[in-house]
Amino acid sequence: MAALNNLTEHLESFVDVTRSPSHHADSLKAIASSLEKGVLSINQLVVEMDMYLTTTDDVIRARGILLLAEMLNHLKEKPLDTAVVQSLAGFFTAKLAEWKSVRGALTGCLALIKRKDVAGLVTATDAEAMAKAMIKSVQVQSLALHDRKICFELLECLLEQYPEAMINMGNLIVYATCEAIDGEKDPPCLMIAFHIVELLTQLFPSPSSSPLAAEASDLFDIISCYFPLHYTHTKGDEASIPREELSRRLSLAISSTPFFEPYAIPLLLEKLSSSLTVAKVDSLRCLNDCVVKYGVNRMKKHYKDLWPALKDALYSFTETDLSFGLESLTSPGFEMGEIHREAVDLLQRLVKQDISFLGLVVDDPRVNMISDTISRYSQFEDMPDTSKLEILVVSQILCVSARASVESCNKIFETFFFRLMNTLGIVEKVSSGDLVHNENSTASIKLYHGGLHLCIELLTASKDLIPSSEESSSTPWCSIVNRFSVSLIEAFTSVVQSSYDECSADAYLGVKGLLAMGMLCGGSSPVSKSEFEKILKTLTSIITAQRAKTVKWELALKALICMGSFIDRYSEREKAMSYMGVVVENLVSLACSSHCSLPYPMILEATSEVCSTRPQYVEKMVQGFEEAFCSSFSDFYVNGNSKPIENCSQLLECVTNKLLPRVTEIDGLEKFLVHFAISMWNQIESSVVFSYDVSGREFVEAAMKTMRQIVGVALVDSQNSIIQKAYNVISSSTLPAMESIPLTFAALEGLHRDLSTRDELILSLFASVIIGASPKASLPDVKSLIKLFMVSFLKGYIPAAQALGSIVNKLGISSDCSLEEACDIIFHQSFASGNNISSDDTDKTICGSETLLSKICLGFYGSVDLQTRAITGLAWIGKGLLMRGDGRVNEIALVLMECLKSSNSSGNALHPSAMKHAADAFLILMSDSEVCLNRKFHAVIRPLYKQRFFSITVPILESLIVNSQTPLSRTMLHVALAHVISNVPVTVILDNTKKLLPMILEGLSALSVDAVDKETLFSLLLVLSGTLTDIKGQQSVSDNAHKIIECLVKLTSYRHLMVVRETAIQCLATLLELPHGRIYPFRREVLQAVTKALDDPKRRVREEAIKCRQAWTSITSRS
Repeated sequence: MAALNNLTEHLESFVDVTRSPSHHADSLKAIASSLEKGVLSINQLVVEMDMYLTTTDDVIRARGILLLAEMLNHLKEKPLDTAVVQSLAGFFTAKLAEWKSVRGALTGCLALIKRKDVAGLVTATDAEAMAKAMIKSVQVQSLALHDRKICFELLECLLEQYPEAMINMGNLIVYATCEAIDGEKDPPCLMIAFHIVELLTQLFPSPSSSPLAAEASDLFDIISCYFPLHYTHTKGDEASIPREELSRRLSLAISSTPFFEPYAIPLLLEKLSSSLTVAKVDSLRCLNDCVVKYGVNRMKKHYKDLWPALKDALYSFTETDLSFGLESLTSPGFEMGEIHREAVDLLQRLVKQDISFLGLVVDDPRVNMISDTISRYSQFEDMPDTSKLEILVVSQILCVSARASVESCNKIFETFFFRLMNTLGIVEKVSSGDLVHNENSTASIKLYHGGLHLCIELLTASKDLIPSSEESSSTPWCSIVNRFSVSLIEAFTSVVQSSYDECSADAYLGVKGLLAMGMLCGGSSPVSKSEFEKILKTLTSIITAQRAKTVKWELALKALICMGSFIDRYSEREKAMSYMGVVVENLVSLACSSHCSLPYPMILEATSEVCSTRPQYVEKMVQGFEEAFCSSFSDFYVNGNSKPIENCSQLLECVTNKLLPRVTEIDGLEKFLVHFAISMWNQIESSVVFSYDVSGREFVEAAMKTMRQIVGVALVDSQNSIIQKAYNVISSSTLPAMESIPLTFAALEGLHRDLSTRDELILSLFASVIIGASPKASLPDVKSLIKLFMVSFLKGYIPAAQALGSIVNKLGISSDCSLEEACDIIFHQSFASGNNISSDDTDKTICGSETLLSKICLGFYGSVDLQTRAITGLAWIGKGLLMRGDGRVNEIALVLMECLKSSNSSGNALHPSAMKHAADAFLILMSDSEVCLNRKFHAVIRPLYKQRFFSITVPILESLIVNSQTPLSRTMLHVALAHVISNVPVTVILDNTKKLLPMILEGLSALSVDAVDKETLFSLLLVLSGTLTDIKGQQSVSDNAHKIIECLVKLTSYRHLMVVRETAIQCLATLLELPHGRIYPFRREVLQAVTKALDDPKRRVREEAIKCRQAWTSITSRS
């Protein structure tokens, strides 16, 4: 009963036209919810609505009918009894005659027609009755936009779902469609209307006694008035229909039935001659559709009119410059406009559908004069624009026609290719393989650029039409090319070999010609194996002969890459073997050779690019690179030559940048890379003593990067193999002796960076292995490794500290050393006996535990160098603990904060260098490292670890800043705080803007004093700029506007870093979004600052100053 009372309230609310639309929507939603939940049935609703559906009040009755219709919309998928559906269909059909209730009636009919099969459908009889009632009673064009759209949707659904019933209506449905569409101007309605025309033509496809055939002229007249569309939709309006979509729908309607052919083709040809680009493009697209839909028989009579119009569209091409650049090697070499592109598509469609259309092309006088145009000019650059246009357009016409089908390709080659060869003076070979001159040709080859371009384009167009071996006898074009293949290869080779650096056209055409010949692959390729190998040898010789990266070298390399990819794509086994033997093995052998005139980086680039085209080539390259590394490294440590170690560095960089990114793409590559890594260890193990200079340092960096990345991508079993090998090598070195160094002040004080170059390399590479290893990998003798790395980083070897951080981050229960044991070794190692520490020191507890590292960090004992090394090492250890969410990092953070004070707990002053290292330790803790402890190297990362560290450290740092005793301590604390703030997710900053903003401004002021912390200053400034643009920080920014402006004004003249000045000016411009009263009082100071910035030596700063000055000047006139 309560539900019925609520229903009455909702019904009253909806039919009351004085209520707001929101009230109406709420009522609809409430009633629909009751129906969907089954609280109310449709029958009960109709009974309760009886008075609203039958009242004599037109307004209330219309609202009641609309309400019932909307309820059916909500119940489209809810099953209803057939009798109920029929009853409702009859009701809404009858109500179509009441013009005041027509919206509700149309909505109800549409809701019933859209019902799914499982939910109860309208019968075909009811659908036909509904259509007839709408045709009889509803004048579509007299309705409002919304109602017209419903009419079109209803008609569309009837045609789609009840085709048989609509066919029974015959002429009536055609007349109704014409009447409904005629005069329509609204794009959403037209989209549906044009689709209705398509559906209508599908109902009556047969010309015999078709009602559409008789009315085709009238229907076409109605839709043709919209062509071409002059309509632009509003950008950014999601409800607006793009012109392209509406134009496409109109094109489909025009081409939907052959009955429109007598009217459509003349119209489209007329519009094609228009001066409007949009008319030409739409006409060409529509003609393309018509060619397919109308068929050859209907289109043939229009060919003589169509070809001249199409040719004019092709010659409307305005670009006459042919590009001879690297990017054009696999493209036509010029940019096609929209008209030209659509004309090319239409030409290919016509030739492909009907070969007889090609007769008009080959008989065209303008096309046949191309040989005369070619022979007038040797160089393309010497041609006038008219001749260039002729060559480019005719080349496009012939190539597009040839590409359409094998038959068309045969005809083009039979008609033009012999003539072209004669123009170029290229001879054919007889059956014996010897060359014979054509009687009409001259004895020497004439390398006309225009002719070479046309020849290359024809060869390129035909490459996808090579038949199988069984079909070769019926393919004349292949035979023609085969007769000239030797001469063509020689001609292109001659062009490229005779070219010089200043003439890129010759090199381009020669290489592109060889590429076109080399890509004629397939079962009956006109290019034999020996000829193909000659092409490869020519291009490879260009690669190996050049001493610098010339245009010719880059073109040849790209051509080889394209040929390799083409061979792989089409699985050309025989040519792949040739490519391996001629190109890959040649280049790989060069990479292994120590006596090559070609610069080594060029050898590596060529080898890596060429071999990346096929997995088998990649394997060959890895094996070759492994051999090259072993050879060069052996030469280095045996003979002491510096050149081999430089080659090793470049080779490792190539492996890292070219091979490792593809490890997931190529099966088996991981196995070869792991073998490469183990070979590196074998070479180092076999070396005895060596030393290196700066180039050697670069080698160590490259080797570390390669080693950790190989380990990072390797499977766990492979990682274990590398780890075991590395451990064996390090065990055989002098490094294990460092494990016996006692962790005492006296012993550590004497530590120096004194490892031999061999041991330093072994230590660095071993650290890289540990950094890249997975937590699941097995580390041998972890406790000894921890001691080794501790002593190493205290000697000054940073990779050891990074490796130690990785160990504490990744240690799990499967290791022979637990995390607790590892931390005991690192932090709580007891002092060795015999070391006397003053009573003042020994009784003190630092951050909850008396540790060796904390004592050293705080300067209780040891040199400044030892102190800075300990701080850096402690930071990397802390980073590993922080990322895994271990609470011990809090103790480390407190130790580092103690180092930022002006003096330690004993009152001894801390060295500025130690304080600087402690401040930068927070950058290590919070930043995302590329070299270790990231996802690529399998770091254990606990979610939100940065946020937790931020919430713990920031309040302490703020307190320390407030209570700092010296300017240096205050500055270093600000540096530490800046590192924490700059590396935390921006959402955390925005949530704490009110608290952080004063500290950020104070930090900017403190860090801007000199150039030492300029990068940190910029990072903090970026944080400030983020708060200025986000809505969360607007109130805090507004409250502190005067301080922000004062700070930014000072930074506009910060001379140590250009991006700081640029960003400060941008921030000043952003502040204009604040309330006028907040910023207006400071306009003079801002204008003075940005006016000075107009004379800044950097252009980017001056440009921002101009924009900012204009923006701030505009507010001075406001009241």
